[in-house]
Amino acid sequence: MLTEYELEALYLSLKIASVAVIFSLPLGIGCAWLLARRQFWGKSLLDGLIHLPLVLPPVVIGYLLLITMGRQGTIGKWLYEWFGFTFSFSWRGAALAVAVVSFPLMVRSIRLALEGVDKKLEQAAFTLGASSVRVFMTITLPLMIPGILTGTILAFARALGEFGATITFVSNIPGQTQTIPLAMYSFIETPGAESEAARLCIVAIVIALLSLFASEWLTRVARKRLGAA
Repeated sequence: MLTEYELEALYLSLKIASVAVIFSLPLGIGCAWLLARRQFWGKSLLDGLIHLPLVLPPVVIGYLLLITMGRQGTIGKWLYEWFGFTFSFSWRGAALAVAVVSFPLMVRSIRLALEGVDKKLEQAAFTLGASSVRVFMTITLPLMIPGILTGTILAFARALGEFGATITFVSNIPGQTQTIPLAMYSFIETPGAESEAARLCIVAIVIALLSLFASEWLTRVARKRLGAA
């Protein structure tokens, strides 16, 4: 059985990962659509910036968030002075950190799905007088569903496992920013707490496996329904 301390870390991890994915999804779909369907100046730069978190050390991402979105950061200071809103040392900051780290996985999956959509179907709808918005909502978006599901769940699983960016940006505060990886780190540093760290390790593995299984199953179901349609 998990202790109250461990359950709190589990709940916070699920909350932060869920919020990060929900708020990232509309932006992820938009970025994937731009990269897959539009040619514009700076496209390579945008693509590189989106995928930069995949190759940067998470600590670097956390530091960049700290100097930009922290209470004394270039953007964070303005948010705090004008709206009284801050990301520093709160679960909101942790959600921002994991969203940045997991965002490339979401965009990549959605973009691959979008590139697989037959453009002839969209062109046929245009010739029948459908608007761009209607074509996207009734043809393109439904055909993207398998990729959206895959990207969402992969991003969720990645968000659950984030450590470096979170601890650098919002520290390791129990009940506020201490997710499962951060709680494990605390247990590992505490003499005699090996069993607690092992329990959280097992929980993290189980959640990750369930996420991957769910991604595979939902993708298959979506593809079968699209094939039947």
